[in-house]
Amino acid sequence: MLVVSQILGGLGVAIGIALAPMLAAEVSGSEALSGLAPTASVLGTALLSLPLAALMTSRGRRSGLMLAYLIGALGGGLVVLATMLPSFPLLLLGMAGFGAGSLAGLQARFAAADLVGPERRGRAISTVVWATTIGSVLGPNISAPASRLFRGTPVPEAAGPFLCSAAVFLLAGLVVALALRPDPLLTARALAPEGPEGPPKGSLRAGIEAVRASPMARLALVTVTVSHTAMVSIMVMTPVDLSRHGAGLQLIGLVISGHIAGMYAFSPVMGWLADRFGRLTVIGLAVGLLSCAALLAGTAGPRHGQTAAGLFVLGLGWSAGMIAGSALLTDAVPRSAQAAVQGLSDLTMSAAAGVGGATAGVIVAQWGYGPLNAMGAALLLPVAVLALRRSLRQRPDVGPGAVGG
Repeated sequence: MLVVSQILGGLGVAIGIALAPMLAAEVSGSEALSGLAPTASVLGTALLSLPLAALMTSRGRRSGLMLAYLIGALGGGLVVLATMLPSFPLLLLGMAGFGAGSLAGLQARFAAADLVGPERRGRAISTVVWATTIGSVLGPNISAPASRLFRGTPVPEAAGPFLCSAAVFLLAGLVVALALRPDPLLTARALAPEGPEGPPKGSLRAGIEAVRASPMARLALVTVTVSHTAMVSIMVMTPVDLSRHGAGLQLIGLVISGHIAGMYAFSPVMGWLADRFGRLTVIGLAVGLLSCAALLAGTAGPRHGQTAAGLFVLGLGWSAGMIAGSALLTDAVPRSAQAAVQGLSDLTMSAAAGVGGATAGVIVAQWGYGPLNAMGAALLLPVAVLALRRSLRQRPDVGPGAVGG
């Protein structure tokens, strides 16, 4: 059922988010403010990560996912109301709430890992990540028909898709409420052998302490955060660079579609590799793929085929880093602290990606798209150093699959 809710959640996000910049420009009256709408969504995802992690720690995955989808639906409704008034601050508040829909998708990958052993954890996470492909591909294609549904109504056409997104989020929450039984986190906790771990911990402090106590958890957190930040920073400015080199909207759409395919379609392969050859091996693969992607895209110039190849490889690198890093993060901390650490992970990666996406435009304006890719590749150095150090030590202290080799 996680797969079904993930398909619906991904669809809800994709239907609305594609039109967010245009809606922000329309409501604010300034194209310069158009980027604040997706930024507000990312910040909403980050700010809600820890409260929802605390809720999941005490009440289980089902309660947390249901609340995330409900907040996402309310956010979509606020976006529509803000467009009708119009009110730009209310629009930003709605987009922040809308970000909870994305957070539900991020947390679902951890829910998939609750009831499986380390030897199958990568594949479990990757299956849920793969399910996002369907919604991500269908969503943008549904946005235009969804807009036309509201022609002649008080709801502006550009805001119509957000009402559709809200309805899809509610449906996803209903699927979770009815079908995610028994709760995977609570069941896993009940089945775990008695040990010295203590009661479940859901605070920010508990998450930080658990990460500080485990070198593998630190590596996993850095991997997920850097992979996501590098991907977002390069991806958001690629359409601008393509347009500067004469690419039309259709070609830009194809390049981004190829990028999304790289992110999600091959995630089961990454999950299998992480289980078969170890988390560190796939983290190393992620560093290599992301570096190659930065080289391809950053040196492409007017060669659109090379840019497309770079963005596809960028998606593959993100997939490898996200899946191997998420699996290693779950492996590396006690079960009592897992939800807190996972919330910390989503907070860190969302906040870092928000900063990266916001500064990417400044970097391109000042120095260009090539230097942006070079900086994205430079971000990978800490991951490479930490992974190499852990590989050389070959310390299998977090269970099967954690160490490559």
